Amino acid sequence: MTVLLLVFGLITIAAAAAYALVGSLMTAHRTTPVYDPPVLAGQHLWGPWGPCSGGVYARLDNKIVLTTSSHCASEGAQITEPDSSVVAGVLGPAARSASCPYADHTCAASDMAYLVVAADRIPWGHLDQIDMGVGGYRTIAPGSVALSCDDIELGDPVEIDGRGLYRNGDVVEKGNNLKPADQDPAYFPCMIAADISVGIGDSGGVVLVRGIPAGVTSRSFGGLLGFTPLREGLNELGLTMCDTPNCGLARS
Repeated sequence: MTVLLLVFGLITIAAAAAYALVGSLMTAHRTTPVYDPPVLAGQHLWGPWGPCSGGVYARLDNKIVLTTSSHCASEGAQITEPDSSVVAGVLGPAARSASCPYADHTCAASDMAYLVVAADRIPWGHLDQIDMGVGGYRTIAPGSVALSCDDIELGDPVEIDGRGLYRNGDVVEKGNNLKPADQDPAYFPCMIAADISVGIGDSGGVVLVRGIPAGVTSRSFGGLLGFTPLREGLNELGLTMCDTPNCGLARS
């Protein structure tokens, strides 16, 4: 797989200073309810290094977790809901590959970590849902699996909703993420680009491809979306994506 060839220059979204509003951007008001506690899959979070977004709910043994990005905070950090006062949970470890061919890089299947959701912030009955804001809730059908890198093709339709801004576009490129360590020390064997504008706070948000959970918002290429695959990240972290309202657990 070739190195991603977009010429814009790579920066992590969490450190981005600005972004261009290009592509399809929906600004209409949402028509769906916000639950209490809210579904944070697809929505905004806040960590000690700045804002990020939630991915999908998943199980780690008998724990409910929410996927997000590994570059939003360090393991053990408290992550809060959008008002920065309600603790949503504690960040777990980042995905890491068992071996790494590049000694000066970290290697992972996906730019992913998970939030161990606080017991009082678990949205029981809605763990199979993703809140896409004005794009509506998306329910993950029983037996569904996240897409892998090989499942995603050029031209596939893409949707995101980090920061409460629903946007859509198409896959425009695939490659790996291998930059000089002083530019980006993280190596991902699969990075996928889409023609969707991104900005500060989108990192970690779920990426839907053909309406299916498929990726983790991971990078900005000149203000456009770069994402790593979801299925590989779930596997590396030993997570099972929730596909039922209570994720197969008895409500506590």
